[in-house]
Amino acid sequence: MGSRPVPRLVRALAHRNFRLFFGGQTISLVGTWMTRVATSWLAYRLTGSELMLGLVGFCGQIPALLLAPVAGVIVDRVDHRRLLVLTQALLLIQAAVLAVLTLLDVITVTQLLALQLVQGAFTAFDMPARQAFVVEMVDDRRDLPNAIALNSIMVNSSRVIGPSVGGALIALVGEGWCFGFDALSYVAVIASLLAMTTRRQVLDGPAPPVLDELRRGWRYVVATPPIRTALALVAVTSTLGMPYTVLMPAVAAETLHGGPDTLGWLMGAVGVGALGGGVYLASRETEAGLARVIAAGTLFFGGSLVAFSLSNVLWLALVVAAATGVGFIVQLAATNTLLQTTVEQRFRGRVMSFYTMAILGTLPIGSLLAGAVADRVGAPLTIGVGGVVCLVAGARFMSGIGPDGAVPRRRDEEAEASVVPNPDVA
Repeated sequence: MGSRPVPRLVRALAHRNFRLFFGGQTISLVGTWMTRVATSWLAYRLTGSELMLGLVGFCGQIPALLLAPVAGVIVDRVDHRRLLVLTQALLLIQAAVLAVLTLLDVITVTQLLALQLVQGAFTAFDMPARQAFVVEMVDDRRDLPNAIALNSIMVNSSRVIGPSVGGALIALVGEGWCFGFDALSYVAVIASLLAMTTRRQVLDGPAPPVLDELRRGWRYVVATPPIRTALALVAVTSTLGMPYTVLMPAVAAETLHGGPDTLGWLMGAVGVGALGGGVYLASRETEAGLARVIAAGTLFFGGSLVAFSLSNVLWLALVVAAATGVGFIVQLAATNTLLQTTVEQRFRGRVMSFYTMAILGTLPIGSLLAGAVADRVGAPLTIGVGGVVCLVAGARFMSGIGPDGAVPRRRDEEAEASVVPNPDVA
């Protein structure tokens, strides 16, 4: 008897390495989202300040802005699986230290900010390596868009479970147990990576200087319109739209008059919506029309943020929070697919590091700005203004899409000429 066909929605799971990654990462991400809720609530409990919420977000994400470009060059040079084992082990240690300090009730705001910086530094290397590694885990390139969509489903399934469980756990026993579970969850990822069978990557010849490789990667991005415009749009929405998540504790406490369980429900609602967006993308049969999907996701995200800023009852806030999750994950996952299917292999690590910068690197600036503004005018108005900016950016991106539903691939000749060709590529 022949093997049963794999359903289209989960066809990337037919690849053993991706299946191992999917299982291990799902467990770990539940811990990650528990930690995100716990970190925000701990910072707000210690200070009662929206500005401190922004500062915590800033410290957790600013390393990506500073380190991701160099990290991309490193990712293009080393074995991705070995690098991921290292970064996951370091993240485990960081979470364990945070758990111990919190459980002993000696954690200070300064220590919290320092540990956020450490976590951000490790993530700056981990995220582009993980994105570049997806291609190696999926043997059939036709299954790559499905793998990226399933990765989004995995992230957002944990985003539903993690905040809800985290909020309840904080209310019962405090933030420290969330951090402890997160530390243990990294073991699942490390085990899945060690169980994989992959070919070790070896760099041929002497490695060029880091700055030269970084410059070539940047010129490649600038010279390729689909990559350039998609990254710019992600940077705008991450800077001025996504900081609404760092203001969630203030919305939960001040607008909705709730506690950590309310915060968990709000974050979980965002995850439910994002999960739905990931399922939609996984069900798509073709890569065609991704630019329009990106534009539609951005517009939906911006409109949902405006509606969320006007919501002052819990049931309405939950519905609209779910809508924000749909919009942002559709934009983000569709952008990831566009990049992975457009970029040349030799530039993959560097392009995905710029993608990391566009998501995580711009968030600290937006988080700090949102925290400062919310301290003066309140969280709802700050979130609403960010939504309006996302609407404008989405409309601008939509106007640049050609009649075939794609961003024109014509390259800037001057920028293209500055990209030194690789003699190994025909």
